[in-house]
Amino acid sequence: MTYCDLCPRRCGRRPGFCGAGDKPRVFRWGLHFGEEPPLTGERGSGCVFFSRCTMKCVYCQNSPWSWRGEGRDMTIEELTGIFRTLAAGDKAENWNLVSPTPYLPFIREALLPLKKSRIDLPCVWNSSGYERTETLEEYAELCDTALFDLRYSRSETAQKFSGAADYVEVARKSVKWAWNRKGFRGSWPLIVRVLVLPGHAEEAVENLQWLKEELSDEIPVSLMSQYTPTYKAAAMPPLNRSISEEEYRMVTEAAADLGFENGWTQAFEAADPAIALLGDNMPPEHGKVCDSRGHR
Repeated sequence: MTYCDLCPRRCGRRPGFCGAGDKPRVFRWGLHFGEEPPLTGERGSGCVFFSRCTMKCVYCQNSPWSWRGEGRDMTIEELTGIFRTLAAGDKAENWNLVSPTPYLPFIREALLPLKKSRIDLPCVWNSSGYERTETLEEYAELCDTALFDLRYSRSETAQKFSGAADYVEVARKSVKWAWNRKGFRGSWPLIVRVLVLPGHAEEAVENLQWLKEELSDEIPVSLMSQYTPTYKAAAMPPLNRSISEEEYRMVTEAAADLGFENGWTQAFEAADPAIALLGDNMPPEHGKVCDSRGHR
């Protein structure tokens, strides 16, 4: 695979902006109990954390594999083996594809023999929301549930913190695609994560207002208080601090005022509880590609 136009950057070559090569690279995989409740279920979500990312978020807690590409290149057969174990061995609730966009053709190929042998789970497309709708349409069978972010409402913020000036337009278009699409297998076709950033809580509110005005207040939203200053953000005010309780309250109260009733809030705390859960619940025989923990 030498040509690539899978993400909105449409580099036309591999490696391009994200750095992904011509093989699927996986950082780690296994059962994850830190996702939203309908995705975790009773048995856990079968997460596969892919290396590289189409975004360059300065606060990324997964920088070892999203920025630097740590992980291991895999054959299609090895990737098939991961999916088979998650489904048939671990009895995962779903296949949770974390930042899958650079590797979509490989993922489709790896899942094909399993689906033919009737080993099949719903797929969660777990990403920043920075997606081409043409790509979403082409690989729609990998998107039974769209777990998309809405991180920014202003292009200058998106460019400064993630190197994606077109993020707002692109991510909103992706969310709209997921909400309007018919034929989902998942009982939760769309969950929108809203990460509250320090000094930018008003942008989270603006995204909630957009969801209400343009789509529906029935959309499940996950309001995330877990921001922790990591990587380059540690030297970039105001991202060099955790969010305040007042900032998070601004967002949760806005969601209530706008009529959102489906979704989740988090207990207010600086540390992300999902990070600890990921490592603590990883079966010892899985996820040995690298020995770190975290999530997108």
